[in-house]
Amino acid sequence: MTQILRIDEPTGLARGLAGAAPERYLRAMTPTPAPSPATLWLRVFLPFACGYYLSYLLRTVNAVISPVLTADFSLSAADLGLLSSTYFLTFGLAQIPLGIALDRYGPRRVEAGLLLLTALGCALFALGNSLSGLALARGLIGLGVSACLMAGLKGFTLWFPWERQASMTGYLMACGALGAVTASAPLEAALPVLGWRGAFWCVAGLALVVAGVIYWIMPEPAQPAHPSDLSHTLKGVAEVFAAPRFWRYAGQAAFFTGGFMAVQGLWAVPWLMQVNGYSRAEAATHLVWLNLGMLSGQFSIGRFATRLASLGITTPRLMAGGLATVLVVEALILLRIGPTLVLWAAFGYFAATGAQIYGVVTHQFPLTLSGRVSTAVNLLVFAGAFAVQWGLGGLIDVLVAEGMGASSALVTSFALLLALQAASLLTTHFGRPAPQTAFP
Repeated sequence: MTQILRIDEPTGLARGLAGAAPERYLRAMTPTPAPSPATLWLRVFLPFACGYYLSYLLRTVNAVISPVLTADFSLSAADLGLLSSTYFLTFGLAQIPLGIALDRYGPRRVEAGLLLLTALGCALFALGNSLSGLALARGLIGLGVSACLMAGLKGFTLWFPWERQASMTGYLMACGALGAVTASAPLEAALPVLGWRGAFWCVAGLALVVAGVIYWIMPEPAQPAHPSDLSHTLKGVAEVFAAPRFWRYAGQAAFFTGGFMAVQGLWAVPWLMQVNGYSRAEAATHLVWLNLGMLSGQFSIGRFATRLASLGITTPRLMAGGLATVLVVEALILLRIGPTLVLWAAFGYFAATGAQIYGVVTHQFPLTLSGRVSTAVNLLVFAGAFAVQWGLGGLIDVLVAEGMGASSALVTSFALLLALQAASLLTTHFGRPAPQTAFP
């Protein structure tokens, strides 16, 4: 296969060669012309966007089908939390080996292969007839989609210039939000026709199509001339986890970004039905507004982040301000003050700023570690999502067993999450200042 070397960000040696004899450098180092912007959008961005759309759809689908699963399998709140959170468990466990694989084998091969596991997991879920079988299938789905965001971020560094990275990430996140929107009211409307099993068969087929598109249509970038051996790669992983600047963001990753996933992916609908007293259809409508809010937030970040930075509102400040606003919105939801549709849309809009944690933490490490840093952050995010999603279910069961009503148990559990989020925000952004130096 013909290899294409990017020339928009050459190494120091390559810049020297290009400065001395640019025409000779171009002839020697670029055997074929670089793809056009339109080609990159069609063959790189869109396949990754489809993968992340699929990942987010599967992440949030249980929020809508949870009442049906509860009725069909007589699930407790803890059972439901465990079933949904196995996705986050396997997803999180995959992150460290995933970062190594992306650096060594490239995003095209890794994501295409894992999406085949996604299709298998969806098929097994559609065939499931017990809690253990569904949990196993859900875990396989989590493993299968574990590369969808990280592969996209890695691919953008290979194919797009640095100045476009923020906008590309924002647009990719927005495509994920579209998946979340699909898994709300549209899925609710389709359930009477397809059933939850039929819906998973459809997603299994979609995963196969996306895997084929990524493998056969996406171009293959030039491989590095001197790839690191495995021992050197593992030393890089250890360096990330030994750094205090990495752990500074652990609470925020777990309780804000992971906590939002847990609420969006499962507990939003039970809250709206049991605390606010809405029907499942009304709850699904609110979930649409939550996801549309997140979609709008991601588009806004992609559109205005560079302009805000020029005004002194850097990405860390933008993220801190957005998450502080999330706390206010969540408090209003807990106290049931204000129009619920507006509050849930605002929740999604401002929670979108939490996704900037990947860039903020990566910015504090050398670029040679960027893949391993981003997957390490993702590990914290999904570990938090697993703990929050399952933990809320367990706490609700305990409180109900002690005589508390289901509605009050939900309020108490969400209040605890709010307290953990507030503590993590204070620790991350309002304690000792974080390092400001970006590594080359």
